[in-house]
Amino acid sequence: MTQRRSDHGYEKAEDEDDVLEWVDQVMATVAGEVRRRRRELGWSAQDLADKCEEIGHPIPRNVIANMESGRRSNLPLVDVMVLAEALNTPPICLVYPVGYVDQVQRLPLQHPTSTLNALHWFTGEDTELGTDDDMLRYFRAHHAAEEQLQSARRDEEYARYHAETAPNADRKAEALRAQARAAEAADGAANRLRRIRAFIQEEGVTPPFLWPDLAAAIDSPGSDPDITEENDL
Repeated sequence: MTQRRSDHGYEKAEDEDDVLEWVDQVMATVAGEVRRRRRELGWSAQDLADKCEEIGHPIPRNVIANMESGRRSNLPLVDVMVLAEALNTPPICLVYPVGYVDQVQRLPLQHPTSTLNALHWFTGEDTELGTDDDMLRYFRAHHAAEEQLQSARRDEEYARYHAETAPNADRKAEALRAQARAAEAADGAANRLRRIRAFIQEEGVTPPFLWPDLAAAIDSPGSDPDITEENDL
């Protein structure tokens, strides 16, 4: 698929002679999304320049104007980061503006893919990205297990309260069963979290911070997780 510069990067074109180089395509996509976001906010180029200066990394008005018009030949990563903050959007959404550009090339010589797929690749969410010891995968698994543990603990506390305040034996029995299920889920999440933290430590990396109420249970001296079960990370 060929693409041509538009307000939001590139759109389909039929003449392959109009295909721009990959670097130019990336630049034009970012520039188009900066322009779109700026206009959406009702800002002038000077307004955006002033906001960048407030953030602490000045980008002059003429530089922004040259970028949006395609006259600027390079776009440093630090500028993309500051422009994104100024425009109140994630930096990745300037590079891959999902919903505003249908397809992009992830890399030169590759066939175009959907903008969402390219975003997932860039952020490491592509399931085919990385190896079995990919640290990003470990940290994401850690975050998921921590959320599961906290959710199960809340459910257990909620069920315990209903068991203590149940108006009759049937309601109490029902609440006690819910409490037992939540406790089992909490134990499973805690064990998974221990294994993940053990994998991270084996790689010589410091695991993510845990709040004291979780750390006391997860990192207790007596816990000895089985770190051979990596396939559930």
